[in-house]
Amino acid sequence: MSKILVTYFSASGVTRSVAQNIANCIGADLFEIKAKVPYTSADLNWTNKQSRSTIEMNDKSSRPEIEQTECNLDEYDTILIGFPVWWYTAPTIINTFIESLDLSDKTLIPFCTSGGTGISGCERDLRNEYPEYNWKEGKRLTGHESKEDIENWIGGQNEN
Repeated sequence: MSKILVTYFSASGVTRSVAQNIANCIGADLFEIKAKVPYTSADLNWTNKQSRSTIEMNDKSSRPEIEQTECNLDEYDTILIGFPVWWYTAPTIINTFIESLDLSDKTLIPFCTSGGTGISGCERDLRNEYPEYNWKEGKRLTGHESKEDIENWIGGQNEN
């Protein structure tokens, strides 16, 4: 099996927990995508049209700064990219992360956390924005997946 890195952005801790579970289940390494300026609960208030997250998500060119842009990917073949769903897609900080690295020889697998929105819109948007990359089927996760569920999902990517 190839060496896998699980990367994730988590604003509230939910995606962090899911990413840690994935890494534990498949023996992967972890890398947290951290905003240079952490998000506060007021920043995440999607009902406020002036909140930071609303402003960022309404501007598709927004690229929030990340704390650490350097991530040594040399030893990894597969990169999982995890995030909460914001406005039916990946937060724009994920674009910042993807654009800060050369992922051309990597297999990319997105995963998301959401109370109900699936990953299909997120996948479509990422594939459209970055068609040059080798995207595999993503998954919306709840944190209640078994080790077997995770292993089957990741292991099945080689068959796609």
